[in-house]
Amino acid sequence: MTPEHAPASHPPVPARKIGVLVANLGTPDATDYWSMRRYLGEFLSDKRVIDYPAWKWQPLLQTVILTKRPFTSGANYRLIWNDEANESPLMTITKQQVAALRERASALWGDRVVVDFCMRYGNPSTPDAVERMVKAGCDRILFFPLYPQYAGATTATANDQFFRALMTQKWQPAARTVPAYFDRADYIDALAGSVERALGGKLPRKLVASYHGMPKRYLREGDPYHCQCQKTSRLLRERLGWPEGVIDTSFQSVFGTEEWLRPYTVEHVADLARQGITEIAVISPAFSADCIETLEEIQGEIRHAFEDAGGKTFTYIPCLNAEPTHIDVLTAIIGENLAGWV
Repeated sequence: MTPEHAPASHPPVPARKIGVLVANLGTPDATDYWSMRRYLGEFLSDKRVIDYPAWKWQPLLQTVILTKRPFTSGANYRLIWNDEANESPLMTITKQQVAALRERASALWGDRVVVDFCMRYGNPSTPDAVERMVKAGCDRILFFPLYPQYAGATTATANDQFFRALMTQKWQPAARTVPAYFDRADYIDALAGSVERALGGKLPRKLVASYHGMPKRYLREGDPYHCQCQKTSRLLRERLGWPEGVIDTSFQSVFGTEEWLRPYTVEHVADLARQGITEIAVISPAFSADCIETLEEIQGEIRHAFEDAGGKTFTYIPCLNAEPTHIDVLTAIIGENLAGWV
């Protein structure tokens, strides 16, 4: 539309809107070697993820890791790939979440609020999503990294990429970022509901809350992730009304030779089986959507470690994904962070 009082020759300006940009980690475009190499190269070159000096890390990454790892990672992705849609499950679930959030936003705020999504690594990229929103008339953007617990390697790097995308805009929109929501009562309620549904209300011998790991050094350097994971587990146990000792917190996806947060999930579940605990359930409260770490690592490597050590019954409790209770939580968070804008 042409702005009021502007001459007829004035270039059209889209109607003002508010953008909600949901962000997740990312996914390769395909499972072939080069698609995997591009994705892993971007991910493992992020200084928030691997903070070693470039002169020390990049030669190893480019000549050794990215020569071999795309083959093994591609094979793992093929085990869980959504062949019908030709995309990873993370992409499929994120699309479902965004479709549900668009419906909620439309019902609450009409066409004033535009909901879209991006990935920190791979496609759709954060810069492309920001560009689309600006062209659609969004002069304010709420950026929402879908990580309940804050970590420099997840929330912060997503925010970094968002800010870099804003730097390219001639007319830069106002911006807000959504903080971690690991201790919200409605989020804990949603987690508890998923546990109760999966276990039929029974008290398990052990529920292992498996979070993505990080180098232990990051905790000493001030990253709050470990503490927020521990609090999530405690609040979940309290909400379920279970005694202490039923829920164990552990960490998965260890990479490299540096010591990471312990206990490591793959070792911990095997230890439980050797102790005679042959029935366990596993939940992943750090993931907002099922992905390679849950569908392949937990249900593959970690399950096998438990069973090989004598475990009998292994129950995986899916992520909240696009469940209505999860969409309720995300909608409430968005509404609160849009205060004063809508």
